[in-house]
Amino acid sequence: MKSVHQEVVNRIGALKPGSILFPTDFRGIGTDDAIKKALSRLVKDSKLERLAHGIYFIPKNHPTFGKLYPSLEEVAVAVAEHEHVRIRPTGVYALKKLGLSTQVPTRQVYITDGQARQIKVGKGGIKFKPTTPKKFGMKGPISSLVIQALEELELSQITPEMSARIRELLDKETQDNLMEDIKLASAMVNNMLIIFY
Repeated sequence: MKSVHQEVVNRIGALKPGSILFPTDFRGIGTDDAIKKALSRLVKDSKLERLAHGIYFIPKNHPTFGKLYPSLEEVAVAVAEHEHVRIRPTGVYALKKLGLSTQVPTRQVYITDGQARQIKVGKGGIKFKPTTPKKFGMKGPISSLVIQALEELELSQITPEMSARIRELLDKETQDNLMEDIKLASAMVNNMLIIFY
């Protein structure tokens, strides 16, 4: 019978460099303590990197840039998939993702239908903020993100350039999705959207 350590090594060997993993991915091959010890040993041997408490990744090296780390978004998506919850960007990160802000947030905030959670990753961080089911009732991938981003702004903050960008984004959304999503937007965001279509 293979040791827990060897089984963990074998499973990691079958994954691609850059893959994000969690101790619970190895459940069934040994006790939680044995799995954690195996992962800690692999970190010491530089076969794995610890991104945050309970979150690891397989090192990925680039010939020019050296070690490549996953982005905060990749970590957030991996955590959401692992925990079987939905997330959607919000705040400054939603604005940046849509090209409505040049500010690069060191902490990315997501609304979620899961538990509240904060994850420190290097010098940055990720925050999962529980929200109402209504926010996840939005259908349009673009319109839902625009609505989420507009929650962060006052009408007076929207420049002509931002208005043009918002119109450009909303034109890419289907009319049906847009009309449905507007019904779920706050009154404040609805009043903002009126000027864009």
